[in-house]
Amino acid sequence: MGVNLQVATNLQRHLNLRATGNVFNYTVNNISASGSDGTDGFNLNAKVNMAAAGASLDYYPFPTHGLRLSPGVLFYNKNKISANAIQAGGDSFTLNDNTYYSATANPLNVTANLGLNTHQQAFTSTIGWGNMIPRRGGHWSFPFELGAAFTGTPDLKVNLAGSACLDQAQTECSDVSNTKNAVGADVQSDLNTQVAKWKSDLDPLKVYPIFSFGVAYAFHIR
Repeated sequence: MGVNLQVATNLQRHLNLRATGNVFNYTVNNISASGSDGTDGFNLNAKVNMAAAGASLDYYPFPTHGLRLSPGVLFYNKNKISANAIQAGGDSFTLNDNTYYSATANPLNVTANLGLNTHQQAFTSTIGWGNMIPRRGGHWSFPFELGAAFTGTPDLKVNLAGSACLDQAQTECSDVSNTKNAVGADVQSDLNTQVAKWKSDLDPLKVYPIFSFGVAYAFHIR
């Protein structure tokens, strides 16, 4: 989930109310998108953007020990991954096992967005060890937890812009948005088929894993 900041207060001996916020950004370039899934030839620049906030109720069945069960909710979820690539003119690429070439006069541009936030408000369930407000006194603790957020199947969108050709000599080319042209129609058809395959692969991933470890300090103001 990224860098995590948490604050908690004790409701009673067995219960804490905890609020969480997460943020993380990471950029990586030149990822090869080739593989056995019918695509090849793309070098993507990708960016991971993680931003989420939520709350949970921490139940400690044994108050002086660290075990806890934590049902909760994400009330803000903007986790996503975006990627883009400009295919140099004359370079080949493959969609749905069919090979095309980026047009030199109007090189192909690829943009993709993977949303990990189909349900922006989602239930969470975690189990962990460590009490941010130690019942035995003391100030420091080292809590960790693992579980999942039920965010729904990731949402995938892929768009192509520019022109593609059927041959490297670039005698049969079309703007890929022009589906009245046979080349543009074929590219869009193969793109739709390819995206459908990817969505089918993503369909089982209806939960987002949660793992965290940290250091907590209790002020004991209550």
